[in-house]
Amino acid sequence: MIISSVNKKQLQFESKLFKGFADQSRLLILEILLDEPKTVSNIVKATKLSQPNVSAHLACLLECGLVRREKKGREVLYRISMDEIGDIIHIARKILRGHSKEIHNCTRY
Repeated sequence: MIISSVNKKQLQFESKLFKGFADQSRLLILEILLDEPKTVSNIVKATKLSQPNVSAHLACLLECGLVRREKKGREVLYRISMDEIGDIIHIARKILRGHSKEIHNCTRY
């Protein structure tokens, strides 16, 4: 099957989206934000990552549109940008429950 240029472009975008989820620190931050918006300090405390590390990952997630920020007085709150991001994480967990052994043993990626 030959992939058309439209499909190829779509696959590139989808691949780029999943790269946002591929980094463990970014995924951890997204999971922390599923419950409620949090400040950088809250995220640092919850993740045990350094503040510069959290800030760098938040900048990446912001640029890609996976999170958004909202200024409330002196605080800046970060939140998941759309409910579907949480859905992706929940679906991934469901897949892992059904295929965790195979994924764990996979040596190809």
